[in-house]
Amino acid sequence: MAMRNPKKIKEERFHTFEMNKSFGQHVLKNPLIVQGIVDKSDLKSTDTVLEIGPGTGNLTVKLLEQAKRVVAVELDPRMVAELQKRVQGTEAYHHLQILVGDVLKVELPYFDVCVANIPYQISSPLIFKLLAHRPIFRSAVLLIQREFALRLVAKPGDPMYCRLSVNTQLLSKVTHIMKVSKNNFRPPPKVESSVVRITPHDPPPPINFEEWDGLLRICFGRKNKTLGAIFRQDTVLKMLEDNYKTYCSLHSVALGDDFSIKTKVISILEKLDFDSKRSRMLDIDDFLKLLNAFNEDSLHFA
Repeated sequence: MAMRNPKKIKEERFHTFEMNKSFGQHVLKNPLIVQGIVDKSDLKSTDTVLEIGPGTGNLTVKLLEQAKRVVAVELDPRMVAELQKRVQGTEAYHHLQILVGDVLKVELPYFDVCVANIPYQISSPLIFKLLAHRPIFRSAVLLIQREFALRLVAKPGDPMYCRLSVNTQLLSKVTHIMKVSKNNFRPPPKVESSVVRITPHDPPPPINFEEWDGLLRICFGRKNKTLGAIFRQDTVLKMLEDNYKTYCSLHSVALGDDFSIKTKVISILEKLDFDSKRSRMLDIDDFLKLLNAFNEDSLHFA
């Protein structure tokens, strides 16, 4: 498909309305950064692009030049009106679909690539909504807060390494693409930003994610403590014991009079030589081994 002429699309005009702080609105104004994001998206002329939070359309019009179709999800009706005005009467108008609503509540359509400038307050739930989307998309290029980006790409031993890092990297490959200064936005945010690329693993790992995340919640609740200390906590032992008793009841397994959940749990950790290890130093394979060992002994986290 031929590239659409950008000159046919109206240039951005000065907008008199104020940005809505509750929506985390910061319009990306630097055309070089906008073009850089589009270039890094590796778009094909046959692609359907999902854009989240198009704002006044600075990124949208560039995406429309490259892709077959853009589906933009926007919560603010004022932004929707501005975007519609900007493409009205142009060829791009027929290649743009706007969904008005909260992206966390909207049912997402099929898309090949997601490109978005994401408000910090919805970054985590949105990324996991995208990673749960089917069919699996090719990639997502996201402009997010710098600190959040560093958490996404953090490796074991990094101070930023956390449950978010492990969960995201279990389901995808995450790459830091570029830094974006706050001066490139209107109004400027208080913090710096980064662009990351998320490429989902296809097929996804054959794992019960609810179980997996239940384990990580416990491990990263106090990531600097040893696993032995974490799993000796009364609240953790009580949860595991309740789940184990439910399992035994469903499978007609009798509990002996000398049963001790603490003994059972510590035995698993010691067998793996994980009792003295800390979550912040464990990688995905380590957590998979740990989950598998617990599950093999009929201990569950969900």
